Amino acid sequence: MKAQFEAVLLDMDGTLLDTEQVYLASLIKALEAFGYRDATAICHAMIGLPGPECEAMLRDHYGTDFPLADINKAYAAHRDDLLAQGLPLKPGAMDLLDALRDAGCPMALVTSSSRRTADRYLELAGIRDRFDAVLTRDDVARGKPHPDLYLLAAERLRVSPHACVAVEDSSPGVTAAHAAGAITIMVPDILQPTDNIRAKCAAVLPDLHAVLAFMHTRIGFSETARTTSTA
Repeated sequence: MKAQFEAVLLDMDGTLLDTEQVYLASLIKALEAFGYRDATAICHAMIGLPGPECEAMLRDHYGTDFPLADINKAYAAHRDDLLAQGLPLKPGAMDLLDALRDAGCPMALVTSSSRRTADRYLELAGIRDRFDAVLTRDDVARGKPHPDLYLLAAERLRVSPHACVAVEDSSPGVTAAHAAGAITIMVPDILQPTDNIRAKCAAVLPDLHAVLAFMHTRIGFSETARTTSTA
């Protein structure tokens, strides 16, 4: 017998949008331009975390004289140059979004990005109107890996968190979704999950095509799913 769900909660960067590679390459390039070598490990550790937490990690790692403002400026320039070439969706993203829309399944976007960034990127990708609610780091006091964003997303969609499927690519995102009680699916982007993170997931899958297949075969759309108003 299939478990039922009533809504789907989707991460943005690295899950729907193929942006994490852009962020990673841009930050490493910015750090190296200022003489900070071997930056890959610290950059990997920041994947999936809100910007302010990433900035604090950089200061802690490189010291109090770290030129954060200059690094941020160089990072933004590199990032915007790469994004100007296009904002690609992850494989299977449109098929998943189309299937959920056709099934009348409520959807929320749950991202560690700011409201400004989320709105811009969703518009560039042409998928802003697909979501009944968009939750960003600006909406809560504590971002991922805390569960607050996912709990608020379920509240906005008027469903129980336990009746939601959450799709994430990063360890902080998986930790947040699992702590909220959602059925958590991970599609790893840059980093593979540890055994601890894998244990929090209903499934770890290679792409969003596999997520859609998993939903069809292992969990089912609830007959009580309903359309909700846009937040």
